[in-house]
Amino acid sequence: QVQLAESGGGLVQAGGSLRLSCAASGHTFSTSAMGWFRQGPGKEREFVAAITWSGGRTYHADSVKGRFTISRDNAKNLVYLQMNSLKLEDTAVYYCAVQLVDSGNVRNKRAYDYWGQGTQVSVSL
Repeated sequence: QVQLAESGGGLVQAGGSLRLSCAASGHTFSTSAMGWFRQGPGKEREFVAAITWSGGRTYHADSVKGRFTISRDNAKNLVYLQMNSLKLEDTAVYYCAVQLVDSGNVRNKRAYDYWGQGTQVSVSL
């Protein structure tokens, strides 16, 4: 059974940094794509970043490009989201998700097979 567990969320001042982690288990992820999404208060869940497990190709939403970086540790089945220069509008619950087979459509939340429970990121003045 595939399980995803996020960690690393918290409260941070604007301009600060956080690193989120997603531990994946229950599957061989060699053909997968992993993504980070977020859902702010009263908003729909939106794409943040994604990475292909084998080739390490990365994708980032325009709103976080240059501030957030997705990476992975294949040996440990971990995916990270390094978030720098955080802004108030980054406040959201952050979710990791997996496509068991990379569909090439990493920005669409409907293309993902499994989701973690989410971790709260709150950015304050």
